[in-house]
Amino acid sequence: MADGESGGGSPLRRRTLLLAGAAGLATAGIGVGAASGVVDLVTAGSAEPRIRTERVHSAARGREVDLVTILPDQLSARNLPVCLFLHGLRGRARQAAPTGLAQTLAGGVADGTLPPFAFVAVDGGDNYWHENHVGDNPMAMLLDEVPAWLRARGLGDATGTPFACAGVSMGGFGALLYARRRQERAQPVSAVAAISPGLLMSWREMSTRRAFKSNTEWAALDPLRNVEKIDRAPVGIWCGTEDHFIEGARKFMRLAKPEVAYTGPGGHGDSFYRKVVPDVLSFLGRHAPTSAKA
Repeated sequence: MADGESGGGSPLRRRTLLLAGAAGLATAGIGVGAASGVVDLVTAGSAEPRIRTERVHSAARGREVDLVTILPDQLSARNLPVCLFLHGLRGRARQAAPTGLAQTLAGGVADGTLPPFAFVAVDGGDNYWHENHVGDNPMAMLLDEVPAWLRARGLGDATGTPFACAGVSMGGFGALLYARRRQERAQPVSAVAAISPGLLMSWREMSTRRAFKSNTEWAALDPLRNVEKIDRAPVGIWCGTEDHFIEGARKFMRLAKPEVAYTGPGGHGDSFYRKVVPDVLSFLGRHAPTSAKA
């Protein structure tokens, strides 16, 4: 993980998304849609997730991006509620989910401890999920294009709108910004979950990421300085006490008084992310619609 900021599970857990070559597909029991480029996990068992990776064109980003869906089982997913999952700096949709998220979701849905819902991840670049460069606008992709992609796949409500957003590191920053943008559109999210969110305390450090044109632009978008703009959306924050983002996370917790404010032993990486996966899923599950409207 470059800079220690990209989330993601272990290569073995993500085997369905990181396959290389036809031989690997044949031996791993993976079915590939040649026309669509879709990769499906084909395994038996009611507690096995279904993970799909597709390439779609994003006009907002001006490029092809990966669209990864994580479904809790192999059954029909018509109108299944969806939570966005945003990756960290130098990450990709294929590595967005922490280790164990897909399997824990599947197990929870199978045993009834979680309501059925799905995750969707997309490639967002390295600009903290906003338009740092003209013509590359990942936030517009999330707000305007993702609902259409989900609706075309029978996911989400009648408009394809995700009920929630989650993310790690830079993706945690992005999830909080997404919740604000949804509030500004009078389409508030039902929940937002940020794991080790990239909330920094100084422009000197943030400027090294080259994700904002100026301190002024960062201040206008920084969740720490715009806490009230998320309004009443339920928020969960998880951060390790040895994480370099802990100071910003604690300040956000003090200001926002989130529904879940967890700090515990751990640094900035998958070893901490995977530890909090069950609690993150429980939080999101509490706010998931019982069913999406057709």
